Amino acid sequence: MAALLLPLLLLLPLLLLKLLRWPWLRWFLADLAFTVRALRCKRALKAQAAAAAAADPQGPESGCSLAWRLSQLLRECPGHTFLIHQDRRYSYAQAERESNRVARAFLRVRGWKEDPNLDGRDGVGATEKGARDAGDAVRREVELAPSEGDEARPEGGNGAPLESGSVVALLLPASPEFLWLWFGLAKAGLQAAFVPTALRRGPLLHCLRSCGARALVVAPEFLESLEPDLSQLRDLKLKLWASGPGPHPPGFSNLLAQAASEGEGPLPGYLSAPKNVLDTCLYIFTSGTTGLPKAARISHLKVLQCQGFYRLCGLHRSDVIYLTLPLYHMSGSLLGIVGCLGIGATVVLKTKFSASRFWEDCREHGVTVFQYIGELCRYLVNQPPSEGERNHGVRMAVGSGLRPDVWDRFVRRFGPLRVLETYGLTEGNVATLNYIGYPGAVGRSSWLYKLFSDFSLIRYDVASGEPVRDDQGLCVPVPPGEAGLMVAPVSQRTPFLGYAGSPELTRGKLVHDVFRPGDVFFNTGDLLVCDAHDFLYFHDRTGDTFRWKGENVATTEVARVLGTLDFLQDVNVYGVTVPGHEGRAGMAALVPRPHHILDLNRLYAYTAEFLPPYAQPRFLRVQESLDTTETFKQQKVRLAKEGFDPSTVQVPLYILDQTAGAYVPLTSALYNSLLAGQVRI
Repeated sequence: MAALLLPLLLLLPLLLLKLLRWPWLRWFLADLAFTVRALRCKRALKAQAAAAAAADPQGPESGCSLAWRLSQLLRECPGHTFLIHQDRRYSYAQAERESNRVARAFLRVRGWKEDPNLDGRDGVGATEKGARDAGDAVRREVELAPSEGDEARPEGGNGAPLESGSVVALLLPASPEFLWLWFGLAKAGLQAAFVPTALRRGPLLHCLRSCGARALVVAPEFLESLEPDLSQLRDLKLKLWASGPGPHPPGFSNLLAQAASEGEGPLPGYLSAPKNVLDTCLYIFTSGTTGLPKAARISHLKVLQCQGFYRLCGLHRSDVIYLTLPLYHMSGSLLGIVGCLGIGATVVLKTKFSASRFWEDCREHGVTVFQYIGELCRYLVNQPPSEGERNHGVRMAVGSGLRPDVWDRFVRRFGPLRVLETYGLTEGNVATLNYIGYPGAVGRSSWLYKLFSDFSLIRYDVASGEPVRDDQGLCVPVPPGEAGLMVAPVSQRTPFLGYAGSPELTRGKLVHDVFRPGDVFFNTGDLLVCDAHDFLYFHDRTGDTFRWKGENVATTEVARVLGTLDFLQDVNVYGVTVPGHEGRAGMAALVPRPHHILDLNRLYAYTAEFLPPYAQPRFLRVQESLDTTETFKQQKVRLAKEGFDPSTVQVPLYILDQTAGAYVPLTSALYNSLLAGQVRI
């Protein structure tokens, strides 16, 4: 018998090797491994949430997810470095102390009074026993309005008192102070609103009104630029604070100076514990690339789920994560910071991104993982070669928006490292993760993955801006290889909380009667493609894809083709309206690579070879750089509005001359001939 089994055992490795060459089996095993990891992560988070719900309401571990996670980390690894910012380092014990002080400062404004026999100053010790004893020592406190004769504190502004659930807007750069304020607000039972730091005047006031802010905390370095808005801010009856020393405009006071004199001990969890995990926890504003920003409601459930993000990516407590994204963006705050809390790792926080210092920073701090978004990786590959760019310990890059052509160049130049591309929206109820690391893909569409994050791709009519429906009025799924609108079912397990403000904003993101009458799906507004092996690829934004000559043109596809030309550094493709023509014509903003010549003849030949005629850009504009948002997304709306009028666009313009088979300068005379219908495009 043994003689028969021995040959079979010897052949088994060869058989497995042959089977693994079958793509479907190879990907299935990877899907299965990720499913097991996801189940473990979900089970661990569920157990932690259950323990928090069952904890003593007077203890710190019965509060919201941020409160109890910080308290857990205090017990588990009080001395472990949580944050590195410039030349400052903060342990998890320090993060707990700082946020507790801030929470007490906010609670004092709420009128909350603590047992006078416990100031909490010794409540955070350096050992587990000290932390546990402090938590047990917290006595019952009550919330009441301060009576006449109570010790007064400066409160910043003359706004109405803060109440449980009041919204406090933060206008700060990525910094430790941002984190202490955010964590402190959460522990005090208040809701933070992360305001994009570039907003001023109308857009800023719109954001504050839309989320119902009752107070505003501003970084000292932003106060001067806010001066034109001060009278309107006061008209909103906001409490006004600065997050540092003055000089301050009238009505502002230093909130962190007030917090410095507060107790640092643990706070009772009942102050922050939500009644329901779907309650709003904070507000994050959408980018507003097509209009004013919208205040997306972020639930306690989503914050809890984000604690598992880095765990799903395979990170550990020993990892050092480089974060150079704005904290008012979900990628920076929820995925970067909350994800780091989830595994108890160290985060290197940069206020501004510097491509020239990136690898030097990574070596200095022992970075093992960095998080990217948008064009950040492209900025790195566009840097001149340096001696130390491969001498680093970075093993993984996690993020979203990495173009396939940049992906390949990035890994070849700076590798070996693994890239995990993700897809998701701030307000969305669906997310994907390319846990396999397959180049160009944003995730998987396997049935196993959809057990955790269900979605569908449906046929979309670019001309009407609506999903295509069949004879029964239901949506039509797309086959593999065809771009479709990604939609996700809205349910108790996968809720969509929508936006603050007008209900119309929320209703506009929902699609009804998708696969059966009465069902409701979230509309991502994005077109994606699924291939035959269940890999998912981003195709385009529905607002960016345009129709020309009766065909759909995906701006991302045109930009990908143009981006492979070695003399082009940056490309931004968009559609422009041409009088007398239906649809929109393609236009490309080009940035030549330094020390390279813009070869228009080669560009024309290349687009003619690799793009269908309707997708070839009809107009070109050449400039020194491309404008991006603070989250490294390309600005298309402004360029589309500027159009191609040489009298108003002060950069070189070119038009496709189909007769000559070339791009020629767009002069005022040629522009007028085009408007008169004398030029064929």
